[in-house]
This record gives sequence, structure tokens and C-alpha cells, in this order.
Amino acid sequence: MSRKPIENSHSQLTGFAIAVVVAMLVAACGSGRATSSPTSSGLASAAASIAASASPTPEPTPTPTPTPTPTSAPSPTPVPATLMPAVPITLTAFATGLPNLIGISTAPGDPRLFAVEQQGRVVIVSGGKVTGTFLDISARLAFGGERGLLGLAFHPQFATNGRFFVRYTDPSGNLRISEFQVGSNPAAANPASERVLLTIPHPNFANHNGGRIEFGPDGYLYIGTGDGGSGGDPNNHGQSLATRLGKLLRIDVDHVDPGLAYAIPPSNPFVGQADSAAEIWSYGLRNPYTFSFDRLNGDLWIADVGQDAYEEIDRATAASGGGRGTDFGWSFMEAGHCYKPGSDCIKDGMTLPLAEYAHGSGDSIGCAVIGGYVYRGHLHPELAGRYFFGDYCSGRIWDVTAAGPASQAPQDLLQSGLRITGWGQDSSGELYVTATSGVIYRLA
Repeated sequence: MSRKPIENSHSQLTGFAIAVVVAMLVAACGSGRATSSPTSSGLASAAASIAASASPTPEPTPTPTPTPTPTSAPSPTPVPATLMPAVPITLTAFATGLPNLIGISTAPGDPRLFAVEQQGRVVIVSGGKVTGTFLDISARLAFGGERGLLGLAFHPQFATNGRFFVRYTDPSGNLRISEFQVGSNPAAANPASERVLLTIPHPNFANHNGGRIEFGPDGYLYIGTGDGGSGGDPNNHGQSLATRLGKLLRIDVDHVDPGLAYAIPPSNPFVGQADSAAEIWSYGLRNPYTFSFDRLNGDLWIADVGQDAYEEIDRATAASGGGRGTDFGWSFMEAGHCYKPGSDCIKDGMTLPLAEYAHGSGDSIGCAVIGGYVYRGHLHPELAGRYFFGDYCSGRIWDVTAAGPASQAPQDLLQSGLRITGWGQDSSGELYVTATSGVIYRLA
């Protein structure tokens, strides 16, 4: 299909026979409508509904206790800063039977995979087998469309303190970040241990809720938030520093400031500035459903889901400030192209994407970017130093050179035939892909 104005986008999406799960991808659609009700099930209902219709000066960042390097994995090997040629890749089924699967998380030094299911469960996968339910909060959240359990991150000292964090939409549709702890059984969380850290109002539209949460190499928790929904950012949240929507947030979960359940890192770029949310780290984002940090050098990678025409990959190197105070352009820009206004826009002060791709006719190339990780494993040295990402609609997988220049053309490596919903990496740096099929695939 060809892309239409906001109110008509995805009018021909039925060609995908939308059968499944993760909600966030409606975010790619640019729809002016809210997604389906929380009683609907995942992406299937959401997509069916749609088918019917200036940066501060950087300063040094304090470093809390760093994430320990797993003793079982060798240190990643750097690769030269030259563009890498395309390489053949394959996906091999690793684990099955995981409904509404949207991604994978791991705890530092822990060989297990923790599969995140949008309806509210976290399931342990070990040796390619589902070995039990780690957490079930399905009764506490709104599930359907782009809502549900959307993110999971383990504290850097999880092995000793048992703390981990989840991100979900509450029954009112607001964005919630909560802390849990494991119980007496290390294979299961204590569901009564929930401590709500942060609730972000999201009252008007059900889409663009963001997704992944990650601990950075600085020990702080990073949270990607969508722009609040509908299409075209009608409230201009992406460029407003007064709201925590359309941002990458950064908080300190190991300390508490007065009136908060967490602390604001003093080096956050807008601390003390009037009419600015102190949690903001980066802004100008539409729906950063997936982002990650390079485990070798701490570089930040953001896959920001686009509006009607383009998907983008953003890189903020640790050496340049790691995205501190960076404006990634939305909604003045969609990827590297003018959006508001549609031409002759002013790009000064904005950071343009490292890579982008157009949707193509009928979304044949893609409609919603699903960001992965820089490969730092050791089983496949030919993949080292490549950042991998995919697209939900087309199932294509691309890479770019992690240490390469700030503007690159994505290399199309594989047409998987899957509806890709997420990525994960294990404690050794090997990469995995999740899909609406309920299968975890291993990248090789």
C-alpha cells in the first residue's frame, strides 16, 4: 500500500493477515486513531482496528557502580572503523510456545533468558526450553493494541540484591515503571514486592507507549517513551521539554530524592531548568520502542519508529556524550526528512539518523523498525561490530557498521518472512530475535 495522510494510513494492511502480538508496531502506522481496547489481544486487534480506517553543553557523567562483566564470557573484541561488507546470516529456532512474545532480557552474568510476553508474563528460558514463569502481572495491566508489559531490566547487582524493573501500561493506560524483587525461590519473583517508581500520564490515546527499558553502562535506568499517541504528534510532545513523553529518560534507582521514589542524576541535561522535566536525557523521539547500549564501548543505539514514510536508526556515541541533551528531530523531522513543515524545515541543532529506510510501496520494505544490538559475541566473529535491526511488517533484517561513519545505508541481509517483534542478547553476547510466531530465534 502507499502511505496516506494520518487518518487513512494502513488502510490496506490486511495483506499482512495480521495474526498476532506486540502492540508497539501500530506506533509505526501513523494512525490518527487510538488503538483497540485493553480487552483486545495484542497487535492482531490493534492492526485490525487501523485497517478499518537546542542541546546543552555536555558535562561529565558521574558513574555509579558499573555493571559487572560476566566471568563466563570473554571480553568483546573491537573491530576497525571501516564499513563492513554484507554477510550471510540465518535464524534458527531456539525456543517455542511463547505467546505474545515481544523481547528478551538477561541478568548480568546469568545464562538464562527471560522472555517478555505482552499480556503480562515473564518466562524463563534455559537451554532452549521454557522452565517456568518468573513473573505474572497480567491482572495489573491493560493489555491490547500497544498496551501491556513492554519492558524488563535487571539491576546491575541483581545476583546479590534480586532487584529488577518492569515497564507496563496500567489499567488507565498510563505508563508505569515498577521495581520487583525475587522471592525465596530465585526462579520466581515475589509479586507482592512491587514498588511503583514512576507513573507517566498517557490519557488521550492508546498508542505510542514506548517499550524497552535498559540499564546504561553508567548504572542508571533508561526509559524510552512514545510521544503520547495518535499520529503526527498533535500535542507536539516530541519537542516539548515540559513533558516526559517522546523522550529517553534517565533515573537513579539506587537513591531517592524528596517527593520521588527515585533520584534525578545531577548530570541530566535539564536539571534545574524551568519548565523542563529533569528526567529527560534525550528528546525529539516518536516511539523509541527499542534501544540498546553497545556492551563494548557504551554507545547508545535507538530505533525510532517512524510516521508514514521512513524508519530511523540513531547512534549517540559515549565519547560524544551518549545522547545527553540530544534532539533527534521529531516531530519537525521524520528520520532525515522534513515533517513539520513538510519542506524547508530548519535542521539546526538536531541530530539526524545514522541510517534510515523508506517504507516502500505497500510497506514492502517495512513499516516499523525493531532495533537490536551490536553483536559482541564470539561464536560468529564475522558478525562482530555490526548493529542488527529488523522490521515488523517486512521481516527484513539489516545491519550497519557500529564503528562506521555517522551516515550509512543499511545493508539488507535477510528476508526472514517473520513478523519481528523484538531482540535479545545473552550473557555471552549472542543475539536472538522474537516474532509473532511465539518462537525465539538465534542469529547466526
